[in-house]
Amino acid sequence: MDANRDSSLATDDELLQAQAELWNHVFAYTKSMSLRCAVELGIPDAIHRRGGSITVPDLVAELSLPPSRTPYLRRLMRLLAHAGFFDAGPAPDAYGLTLLSRLLVSAPGAGQGLSPFALAMLHPIIVSPSMSLAAWFRAADDAARVPFATAHGGREFYAVVKENPEFGAAFNEAMACDGRFVMDLIVRGHGQDLFRGIASLVDVGGGSGAAARAIAAAFPHVKCSVLELPHVVASVPPGDGGVEFVAGDMFERVPKADAVLLKVRPRRLPWLMDELD
Repeated sequence: MDANRDSSLATDDELLQAQAELWNHVFAYTKSMSLRCAVELGIPDAIHRRGGSITVPDLVAELSLPPSRTPYLRRLMRLLAHAGFFDAGPAPDAYGLTLLSRLLVSAPGAGQGLSPFALAMLHPIIVSPSMSLAAWFRAADDAARVPFATAHGGREFYAVVKENPEFGAAFNEAMACDGRFVMDLIVRGHGQDLFRGIASLVDVGGGSGAAARAIAAAFPHVKCSVLELPHVVASVPPGDGGVEFVAGDMFERVPKADAVLLKVRPRRLPWLMDELD
């Protein structure tokens, strides 16, 4: 159907197709919320423990769920399989891991451990600003700089993190696991070329140092340091993994090094994270 056509000129079939597309957008959140549910329940790890494939009744037992939840878990797995998170195998009522869900497996050497990233990005604190977009657009310029503040009573990101240390820890782990995943791929595929001739490197805004640790582990001759804000450095647990942490502000001073690592974050949620740029 032509997007510019008057709906009064559309055929019944075209109107039904348009309604189907509308429903697809309206209920798109069910995929991400179902994914959050699967990660919270530990479904990817449960399937991995059972050799990569499991039936729904066995999954109920593996997760220690009430048997009465079996038909509802079956519906959840059907939705997740349709979305590509799991594979509906040839055996009746059985599901296996896909490349996508293997990213969520936490067992060392078996997956990429990205479950913390999924959980943090689907946390109510992160999701709620999307429910406040209209209110932010209508508000006066000085009411809130970003919709995140609109959703959280005028408080911006770091203030909310300070008040919610459990979420702060989850967010930091999300950034760390995503950094480890990306940096491991970079080091494995391009490290020899990227780090040839480099004796020192500073990761600007490197969080808890996941990326710097990956580089230090692969290239012990490279002296790695992380420049972060003081409150971030203070939250880093002991065990530096060969990485030095420097508290400071990148806009004031960056420690000298042969190379500077600056990761550019995709601006996919501008209403949420502009204040972190």
